[in-house]
Amino acid sequence: MALFKIFILLCLVGAGLLLQQSGVVDFEGFIGLARQYTDHWWLIALLITVQTVLFTFALTGSSMVWVTAALFPPFTSTLMLAAGTTLGALTAYYFSASLSGEWARKVEGSRIFRMLKNEGGFFNLFALRIMPGFPHSIINYSAGILKLQPAVFVSATLTASTVKSYVYSALIYRATTPDALEQGTGVATVWPLLVLSLFILLVTVVKRYLHIK
Repeated sequence: MALFKIFILLCLVGAGLLLQQSGVVDFEGFIGLARQYTDHWWLIALLITVQTVLFTFALTGSSMVWVTAALFPPFTSTLMLAAGTTLGALTAYYFSASLSGEWARKVEGSRIFRMLKNEGGFFNLFALRIMPGFPHSIINYSAGILKLQPAVFVSATLTASTVKSYVYSALIYRATTPDALEQGTGVATVWPLLVLSLFILLVTVVKRYLHIK
C-alpha cells in the first residue's frame, strides 16, 4: 500500500509537469502569482492553523503538503508542515478526551490502538508517523485515549514529521519551479526520489517489526 501511494504521488507530479509543458494548464503562472503572497506572515499562520484544525478533527491535514510545499521553499515548508502536524497532533491528543463512547470504541478497536497500548514508546510512534500515507488521526486519538506521555508523543511527532515533510517539500517544490524540466536528472533533482525509496524500504522493515498488514 505504501508503494502504491508513492507511485500515485509521483504520477501526479509527473502529470502536472506534462500538463504544464504542453501548455494545457498554466501551473507556473498560478503558482507564481500565489508565491507573491508568501512573504506575508498571515499566510504562514493561516496555513499552519488550517492544518492544525484538520488534524484536530481527524481530517486530512496531510493534504496541506500540496499547498505549502508548492508555495514555499523546502526549508520554510518543512517548518510549517512540522508545526501544523505537531500542533494538530497535540490538540487531537487532548480533544480525544471528549470523544463520545461510539467514537472511542472505534479507535479502541483499531490494531494501532492495541499496539500502542502495549508499546507506545518513541520508536513505535516515530515509525508509524514516518510511514507514507499512514492515518495520523488514529495515532493522535489513540495516544490521547491511552494518555501516552505527552513529551514522548510530541518529540516523536515533531521528529518524524520534520524528516517526512522535508522529503515531500523538496520533491514538490522542485517539480513546481519554472526550470524544473530544464534542470535534467542530476543528483540534486532526483535525491528526493531516492529518499522516498528509502522510506519504502523503511516501511517494509517497520511493518514486519510491528506485524502490520
